[in-house]
Amino acid sequence: MNKDFLWTLPQPLYVFGCTFLVASAFATGWMDGGALTGLILLLTLPLCWIAERVVPRRKDWLLDRSDFLEDIFWVAAGFLIWVPLYERYYDSALEGYFSGLRESFGFSLTFTSDSVIGMVIVAVLASILIEFIGYWAHRLQHRHMFLWRIHATHHHIVKMSIARADRTHPLEFLGLNLGSAIVLAFFGATPEIAAVTLTLRLTNARLNHCNLPFRSGIYGWLFTTAEWHALHHSGVYAESNTNYGCAMILWDRIFGTFNGKIEVERVGNGTGKKLSLWTQFMLPFYSNERIRNL
Repeated sequence: MNKDFLWTLPQPLYVFGCTFLVASAFATGWMDGGALTGLILLLTLPLCWIAERVVPRRKDWLLDRSDFLEDIFWVAAGFLIWVPLYERYYDSALEGYFSGLRESFGFSLTFTSDSVIGMVIVAVLASILIEFIGYWAHRLQHRHMFLWRIHATHHHIVKMSIARADRTHPLEFLGLNLGSAIVLAFFGATPEIAAVTLTLRLTNARLNHCNLPFRSGIYGWLFTTAEWHALHHSGVYAESNTNYGCAMILWDRIFGTFNGKIEVERVGNGTGKKLSLWTQFMLPFYSNERIRNL
């Protein structure tokens, strides 16, 4: 069997395997669905770290000790500090507003289902709409320096690896959470649908940053893959302004920003030098000239 074809299978099998597992937990009650969602998102990291050591896409992307510890910091800070804060004060406010908007319009269509397959289908539909908002927010970040300064932290990575998906400046969560909060609230998504959608989107977004030789295949017609997303992190400016979809490549294909190039010369931004943790946090407050010269 063709080796390239075999490498098209792991990403969709893992993403949809996890998504169906969470949906089945909610539908049948064999386990607490919320707890399973958190467990999957947590276990994805060590599984992929091990796989990256065994079958890396590129050996020059293998993490050293300082890389690994820095990634652990970003993951822990997101899980323990920034995500809880935004969920409590930012997401809840947005959700309340768009829930009220839904009621004022008398909008009756809802994102809900009691069956496993129904939950997964609704999660895919919700993700398409969420990604439409995320696509344009992401594209604007690459076009305007004011917005780029909070996104630059994510692009100042010089190696691809699973936890690099979590290297996100605290201020950027304002944009990252926007699509999910709007779509799920406006369509009256149940907590179960929100969890299944989260599983689908986050497992795929994380795998997109893996240092693994995944190939896109049919899955890559709709969903972003590690193969496509590595090019978005290219140190070549024109290449980094393509493939904006975090979980889905659909809107890039529709709006003409898709690039199917497979090989990436180098990833990173600017000079391509690794930045200190302090500099990564301070990027939003630097002058335009200083940011351009990093």
